[in-house]
Amino acid sequence: MESTRITLRPYRSTDVDDLLLWGGDDRVTKSIHFNTLTSKEDALTFIEKSSIPWRRSICIDDRSIGIVVARPGSDDDRCRAEIGYALAVDYWGQGITPKAVKMAIPLIFNDFPEIVRLQALSDANNRASHRVLEKAGFVKEGMFRKYFYFKGEIKDVVLYSLLSTDSVPSLDP
Repeated sequence: MESTRITLRPYRSTDVDDLLLWGGDDRVTKSIHFNTLTSKEDALTFIEKSSIPWRRSICIDDRSIGIVVARPGSDDDRCRAEIGYALAVDYWGQGITPKAVKMAIPLIFNDFPEIVRLQALSDANNRASHRVLEKAGFVKEGMFRKYFYFKGEIKDVVLYSLLSTDSVPSLDP
């Protein structure tokens, strides 16, 4: 996929149908902190009232096909943010998510200058997510066994990080 066709932008109310398409798919939402959307009203509420401090729609030709989010810490944790992402199933395996994450990194560091560390907690069994993070320049730091309850299960997670001083791979290989 050409990186010039991939953009990140804020969500718009006109994204409701596209958001519902991927956000209503259990295959997409099973590994992320995101409740599967079940109606246009759910999608519109997500667009209008999300409490996520930084989020961008991953778009192909300006059509929403996914999301990149960052949740900055506060107080003593304000030096770091957790990053997350999701993509419509039809676009899996095309290299879009690593490119979108790479595009998001400088935006997050710019929008939150106090952040020096981005980190991601990835389900230990989600190898595709691990590859996304590695392609985007994140470093695997280790595994937290039985770290938290997630959608009814206790999960092992792998911790990845990227520092503001680290180099990020280019968008195109």
